[in-house]
Amino acid sequence: MRIPHDAFVVIADGRKMLFLRNDGDDEHPNLVVERKRTQENPPDRDQSTDSPGTTFSSYGHGRSSYEETDFHQLEEDRFAAETADLLKKRALNNDFESLIIAAPPRTLGELRKHYHKEVEQRLTGELDKDLTGHPLDEIEKLLVKS
Repeated sequence: MRIPHDAFVVIADGRKMLFLRNDGDDEHPNLVVERKRTQENPPDRDQSTDSPGTTFSSYGHGRSSYEETDFHQLEEDRFAAETADLLKKRALNNDFESLIIAAPPRTLGELRKHYHKEVEQRLTGELDKDLTGHPLDEIEKLLVKS
């Protein structure tokens, strides 16, 4: 993938977000951190207070349980929506012309649900991979290879 000079690169998952800028050129990217944000999101078992409820069927002899809410995943989805909102604000302020996003498949899908048309127009590449735990030089190499 080509990373144009001054391209805006977002590395995200449901708990961490890195906003990077390419100070290098297309062939030799040099990603610099503009913003970093993490959030605490404990496992679902630590956020849930009770087991899912059950209901008795009005027809027949069965009973049914309600699907359990995954509070951990809800928080990750909310964080992705918040990231998309920050991208919208920056796109509307003309902070970037070219945007590249790398995120795990589920997070990438959640981001796509919330893309503003200005963000979509500037989107030049996506990578469905979790790169949040990688150092910058490795992120550069992985993006160029893809």
